[in-house]
Amino acid sequence: MKKTYISMLMILFIMGLSACQNNDTPTPPEETDYSLCKAAGYDYDPTLIDDYELVWSDEFDVDGTIDKTKWGYDIGGSGWGNNELQYYTQDLNSWVEDGKMVIEARKENYMGRNYTSARVISKNKGDFLYGRIDIMAKLPSGRGTWPAIWMLPTDWRYGGWPNSGEIDIMEHVGYDQNKVHGSIHTKIFNHKLGTQRSGTRIIETASTEFHKYSIEWLPDRIKFFIDDHNYFTFHPNRQVDCPTSGQWPFDMRFHLLLNIAIGGDWGGAQGVDDEIFPQRMEIDYVRVYQSEFITNLQKG
Repeated sequence: MKKTYISMLMILFIMGLSACQNNDTPTPPEETDYSLCKAAGYDYDPTLIDDYELVWSDEFDVDGTIDKTKWGYDIGGSGWGNNELQYYTQDLNSWVEDGKMVIEARKENYMGRNYTSARVISKNKGDFLYGRIDIMAKLPSGRGTWPAIWMLPTDWRYGGWPNSGEIDIMEHVGYDQNKVHGSIHTKIFNHKLGTQRSGTRIIETASTEFHKYSIEWLPDRIKFFIDDHNYFTFHPNRQVDCPTSGQWPFDMRFHLLLNIAIGGDWGGAQGVDDEIFPQRMEIDYVRVYQSEFITNLQKG
């Protein structure tokens, strides 16, 4: 009986050691699921695509409120997942003036927040899958500003952020004035993990002159441009033979967002200078082009 008791103790001890070792083992990365293979690679030369046609645009030709057939607003002051300080309003901080959309951030108390701004969106009014997107913009400046021109999924097929993806056509933080960034975020590649895929370009006149910020979104890659210069390309087939949705969720409709955040995890990393306000981002035009060649490539 004593021998049996000792044997049982030894077995429990070994099992305990085994459990501790398993708890210390890191979770393996997502395995490639070939039934969900995304952006599997297409036999084409993207530089030869020459049939882009304009399918959606806003030239901001009529002064006053924004065109509600093309744009809406995200409203609120919840911090927006980044500890941002502003309250996003409807109509109060965005309008059309002298042929441009204006988004203005202000230092003012509103709905329990100390700053106001606007987050203009095309959701359910301009939703796109693949194409070329050009946005001519002049950015704000000053420590604490965080303007962005970006895209989110309309249908969130793969789940909440970041699983269904994010495309940042342009991001800028005022404390690092001359750097403009383009990025993507997915389940595997995102800033919360420190694995986001990004490119950066120095633009000395980002806040004094208009520049064209663009992407070319193809079935297997996204190319980022400033003034038609391709400074970054996200092309997961270069790393893996068969990307999954965790690496490439960009096979569904996305919509546009234009906004100025104040403070937040990135924009407020060096604080906010309250002497800079008000600050504006001005948009001269937004143009979306699509290609029949790409449509036929998908069908093939």
